[in-house]
Amino acid sequence: MSAPSDAGYTALDQLPPLRDVIKAHGLAADKRLGQNFILDLNLTRRIARAAGTRGDAAVGRDSEARPLLGKSIVEIGPGPGGLTRALLLEGAAHVTAIERDPRCRPALDEIAAACDGRLTIIDGDALAMDWRALAATLPSPPVIVANLPYNIATQLLIDWLEADPWPPWYSGMVLMFQKEVAERIVAEPDNKAYGRLAVIAQWRTRPKLLFTLPPTAFTPPPKVESAIVAFTPRAEPMPACDVRILGRVTAAAFGQRRKMLRQSLKALTPDPEPLLAAAGIAGTLRGEVLTIADFARLANVFARMRG
Repeated sequence: MSAPSDAGYTALDQLPPLRDVIKAHGLAADKRLGQNFILDLNLTRRIARAAGTRGDAAVGRDSEARPLLGKSIVEIGPGPGGLTRALLLEGAAHVTAIERDPRCRPALDEIAAACDGRLTIIDGDALAMDWRALAATLPSPPVIVANLPYNIATQLLIDWLEADPWPPWYSGMVLMFQKEVAERIVAEPDNKAYGRLAVIAQWRTRPKLLFTLPPTAFTPPPKVESAIVAFTPRAEPMPACDVRILGRVTAAAFGQRRKMLRQSLKALTPDPEPLLAAAGIAGTLRGEVLTIADFARLANVFARMRG
């Protein structure tokens, strides 16, 4: 793909303010779709720059630099296109935006007309996408960027983290969650927020909580704070194990948080003691004190015991 032209940036800058676009197209946020729009272009550009650096302070320090130059982006739920504009203004070679709300299409079409063919809009549901097929149409593994609807955020994240084969079809992710969910993703052992989501996310990627956003950053304002998390995939998660079995083991271990493993893992196997002994883990421990390596070891032993 060729580099974006100066004329393309100028045309994007000349688009009407997002508040006017929302009013012109009657795009009141739909609670059923979990919509909360960010209207401040400075804030959406900060998120877009994070997609280029993923928290690396040594990259993109120059305020005039465009850290997304040459990168393909997949955006989920662009709505009226506030973050979409920012991604394009920060230099993205191409943005593929997936939006299930047909009301948003005219607003997105206006952005597409102003950006030198760098925006493709897919009318569809992110939960039903064939991601690997989509990635095959792009020149390089994309960065996934999204102000995710809170009602589907965790489900989408788990789907992306459990992608096989690995390394995945994407090169990284910069995603917005409820702050509570973001804290669960980056939590360490022996912390009340530590659980299945932390184990899967940290085994397969290096997640980093970049910054938080108050409810006032959104229209309409949600009842909770939000946070941006960057994920950098690990080339070879270690110790190696089957991600689906790891998911089963962690679901059992954290299914009854207050119980010892010799009790909680009965959701996995009638008699957990041989499993725990083979993995070298005391049955009197609770899931929240195990390391990610401990869980991967349990998954490998369980796989072997199943034959």
